[in-house]
Amino acid sequence: MSLLPTDSLSTPRFVGLPSFMRLAMATRLEDLDAAIIGLPSDSGAPYRTGARFAPNALRAMSVMLRPINPYRGGVNIFEELRVADAGDANVVPGYEIESLTQLEHALAAVVGAGVVPFSIGGDHSVSLAGLRAVAARHGPLALVHFDSHSDTWDSYFDGKRYSAGTMFRRAVEEGIVDPARSIQVGLRGSLFQPTDVSQSVDLGFHVITCDEMFAMGFPAVAAKIAERAGGHAAYLSFDLDFVDPAYAPGVETPECGGPSARETLGLLRTLQGLRLVGADVVELNPLYDGPGQITALLGATVMAELLAILAEERRDARSKTKAKTPDSEERT
Repeated sequence: MSLLPTDSLSTPRFVGLPSFMRLAMATRLEDLDAAIIGLPSDSGAPYRTGARFAPNALRAMSVMLRPINPYRGGVNIFEELRVADAGDANVVPGYEIESLTQLEHALAAVVGAGVVPFSIGGDHSVSLAGLRAVAARHGPLALVHFDSHSDTWDSYFDGKRYSAGTMFRRAVEEGIVDPARSIQVGLRGSLFQPTDVSQSVDLGFHVITCDEMFAMGFPAVAAKIAERAGGHAAYLSFDLDFVDPAYAPGVETPECGGPSARETLGLLRTLQGLRLVGADVVELNPLYDGPGQITALLGATVMAELLAILAEERRDARSKTKAKTPDSEERT
């Protein structure tokens, strides 16, 4: 089976069932380097539900994307990586803990086959399932988290410990995230309590607020991310409410004052030195997207940028291997 996506120069984008970037549907995980998997759960959403419909909305707009990323040395994602769309995990609508178990089971099958999962949420609580599955193979992970909210609260609504606002505290408590190697970028907006940001610092995360991000500049932010997580098994979680709602209105919990779509992509394109072993794009809520589906398109573009990070890493590793000579191997 060919793993190359359908050629949109030969077959119009509106022809056929939409998979992510027109990729083949996975039949054997063992044949892959990476897999797209939908996590269609919004049972942990404390505000606007509807993110259960995100995976297919994002797939539908991803048909606009092309395989070559000119911002990473012209890397062709699908020449460097064997990627397929693995469909969606199962869930139990309205039951958060049971849904997390189902999601983790599906992700564990991907990770167990030696495949890097690129997950489409779903509310942000689905990241806990992703972190559990990936950490079971790689150990405690460096978390690189782009968001306008910390998601490190202890509980919501009469002591409920599992929601889209608590999963990263749970991940630290479970020992699947190493906070000393982790970083949160983009936090902003009004607060429930004065400790909404400092609670992440108290857990051991490095935090760069949105204001600090703009004051530092993107190259400095990327350098701090590399300093924190570089070289370690890293999981990147991207909440679309990181972006200003003028550019990403279709999210669960919009927060004014964030970066534009252009600025967001510019930041992601400066990232270097990450050893991605898992990633997700979450919180797309197509029920609140505009008629042009701009949030879904941005979410698909972000996912393609994350795939390009892994593709560039694999390409560079292969180039270094090819560049070795017998003499240099003997000297080492």
